[in-house]
Formats: sequence, structure tokens, C-alpha cells
Amino acid sequence: MVRISIFGKQGCARCDTTKRKLTHFLGRWELDHQVDVVFHDLDTLDGRAEGAFYEVNDVPLTVIESDGRELARWDGQVPNSQRIRTVIEGVSNAAAH
Repeated sequence: MVRISIFGKQGCARCDTTKRKLTHFLGRWELDHQVDVVFHDLDTLDGRAEGAFYEVNDVPLTVIESDGRELARWDGQVPNSQRIRTVIEGVSNAAAH
């Protein structure tokens, strides 16, 4: 399964935009059942611990992973929706073969 981790803070406009954008497009593309989206709040102890592991330097940080491998990463910016789709569909196509 594909996992998208979003690292951000409450009240961060770019973080909120990233969460809304991912929810919207994954549903629109009917990929939401293939993707686990997790938000890590960097204002919490657990969020900071995960953030340290992923070396978060700027928010939002968005990471797409599959089978423990990082496939794409956006530091400090809202990810491009078409690039997200390409990465997720690439994983799905590879799994089908």
C-alpha cells in the first residue's frame, strides 16, 4: 500500500491546503482506497519524533512511500497534484505486473 505522510502544524495555511488537496484529488481519481494518508502534527511529541526521523526542515513536508521506500518528497511546498497521481499510479501499475 502507498502511504502519504504530511508533516505540518495546526494553523499552517500550506499544511491545510496540502491535506485538502490530497483528500480531494485521491477521491476524484478513485485512488483513496489505495493510499493511506497520515498527518503528523509537529506541535506534538509524537509528531516531532516522526519529524526527526524524516528530517523535517520546513512545513509542509509531504512524503509518498511504498514498501518502506521513499518515492517522492516535497519540502516546504504544496505538492503538484499531477506528480502525486503519476507516483501513485506507477506503484499500482508495478504491483499489477
